[in-house]
Amino acid sequence: MSFLTPLALLTGLLALPIILLYMLRLRRREVLVSSTFLWQQIIQDNEANTPWQRLKRNLLLLLQLLILALLAFGLARPYIIVPAVSTGEIVLLLDASASMNATDTNNTAGAALTRFDEAKRRALEIIDTLSAGDTVTLIHVADVPEVLTPSTNDPAALRAAVERAQPTHARADWDAALTLARSRAEGTDNFSTVIISDGGLGELGALPEMPGETRYVQIGSANSNVAITALATRALPGEVPQLFAQITNFGSTDADVIFSLSVDGELFTANRYSVPAGESTPLVSEALPDGFATLQADLTLPTDASTPDYLPDDNAAWAVAGEGGLKRALLVTSGNLFLEQILRSLPGWQTFKSAPDQALPTQDFDLYIFDGTLPAILPDADLFIVDPPSSTPLFTVGADNDDVGTVIVTRDDPRTTYVDFDAVNVLTYHDVSADWADILVEAEGGPLVLAGEVEGRQVAILTFDLHDSDLPLQITWPILMANLLDWFTPQQAISIPDGLSVADSLVVRPPLTADTIRITGPDGAARDIPIERETVVYADTHTPGIYTLDVLEGGEVLQSAPFAVNLFDANESNITPRDTLLIGNTTITEAAREEFGQREFWPYAALLALLFLLIEWYVYHQRLRAPTMLRPVLRRRSA
Repeated sequence: MSFLTPLALLTGLLALPIILLYMLRLRRREVLVSSTFLWQQIIQDNEANTPWQRLKRNLLLLLQLLILALLAFGLARPYIIVPAVSTGEIVLLLDASASMNATDTNNTAGAALTRFDEAKRRALEIIDTLSAGDTVTLIHVADVPEVLTPSTNDPAALRAAVERAQPTHARADWDAALTLARSRAEGTDNFSTVIISDGGLGELGALPEMPGETRYVQIGSANSNVAITALATRALPGEVPQLFAQITNFGSTDADVIFSLSVDGELFTANRYSVPAGESTPLVSEALPDGFATLQADLTLPTDASTPDYLPDDNAAWAVAGEGGLKRALLVTSGNLFLEQILRSLPGWQTFKSAPDQALPTQDFDLYIFDGTLPAILPDADLFIVDPPSSTPLFTVGADNDDVGTVIVTRDDPRTTYVDFDAVNVLTYHDVSADWADILVEAEGGPLVLAGEVEGRQVAILTFDLHDSDLPLQITWPILMANLLDWFTPQQAISIPDGLSVADSLVVRPPLTADTIRITGPDGAARDIPIERETVVYADTHTPGIYTLDVLEGGEVLQSAPFAVNLFDANESNITPRDTLLIGNTTITEAAREEFGQREFWPYAALLALLFLLIEWYVYHQRLRAPTMLRPVLRRRSA
């Protein structure tokens, strides 16, 4: 055993004045009393006439000297040399990913612990073996790595940081964490990286080699885990909603589970499945009720299950109802390659084609597009009319016009965003008038593009034949069509029917008039975010479950939609501990204690000193009570 501050042992010399104080004779004031029969102890103390007396056995003196010895011993910081994982300038990476919530480890009493609890214990062991010249930078590795403590040799600060650390439900960003660790190595000679993890780092082969030594402390012992790895719904127009789910067994033995499905908070179905080891079981259902809003799937183990499930985080999944699938458009044309190609290229639309001489189909469509033709009776739906041949009750078609001249585009309308007609040439167009329509693009002789709402329908009119212009050859053609189709079916603030993964960012595109978005998490806590840009990015999706997005204008809700956040990550659900890590071109095995560190004992000495101080306090106060016990006896004798 050695001492880091041996000069502190000199504080033991304080024992000399303590002993001298006990040897000094106390001078007492003489008082005349009637009897000293019960004061024999006082008489004995007054027998000596000198100021000094012989040192006698005294429990208080022994306790005080023992306390002083323990304090001096602790101040000298005794230590012994012990094996250590690493020394020098250490960057300690503490894995806080979802797989670290697995409960396949136990404490000394046999109680189940999470892997993260075990990782914290191993981190504290490393801190306890630090030598005088060692420093540690502690990094919490989650979806966003965080430096919990900068480089320090203060064990108390390091221990407090480790105790505060918590696991997450997301995948860890090891690329960013190791890059952050590399930045700490600049200008350091004796540098080492210590990774405390179960090995689920993913593919890190593209990461540059780490400087110095890289050591791996493996956590975890089992691989038994069953997870919900997919949950989605689909509903095409005119068809019943469909559910797709998938159960995956990441363990090495077959597992029996109960898959239960709740619809809008009510239990809908529960079935038992046997999932082979290392395989997935897909579940497809077409029996979902119409009009549902949310789904929740859960996995539980039957009472007779023989295979444990160590990771509870991936036993639940959520989904929200889709928005009806693809939008359906009917194109009535005698043949227009430009329209057919643009409708096929724009996402979210399913286009059906019909000839002008055929009757309109009986089923409903979200949009009817008439190219150079019009039916006798217009459908009671949204309309996009190209090259109208005749007047209708909605608009009037006049003579043809070839007076194009300077074309003016209405710039403050979202339907003309990024639309530019400067390079567009139009041979001839119809003179169309409609008092309900906004003129989006206008030539000198009349409108080229009109759009507006009339009789509960949205109607857009292109007043010329596409073949009489070079518009389809210009970049503004797909832009104009995309703007118009977005106007026919306004874009929702969010469109993520399959939900997000934990820690993914949600991109919100609120309406132009909205001023605030409100997001309510699974715990019921709401957060208001002011709208300052065209898009709002929300990244606080660290808890799986159902979230609710409300788009507000002046406190009024314009749109409201739920969205799901799930842990669908095979890398996290596969909790098999990895024996090796591959970082760059280096294969790293579990670290052995090849270095030497120091284990200090001053906390134990301080704890014993405190214990003996309490004993000394108790003994002292017991002695003070002794004279008071004689008072009743004195009263009886005087009576």
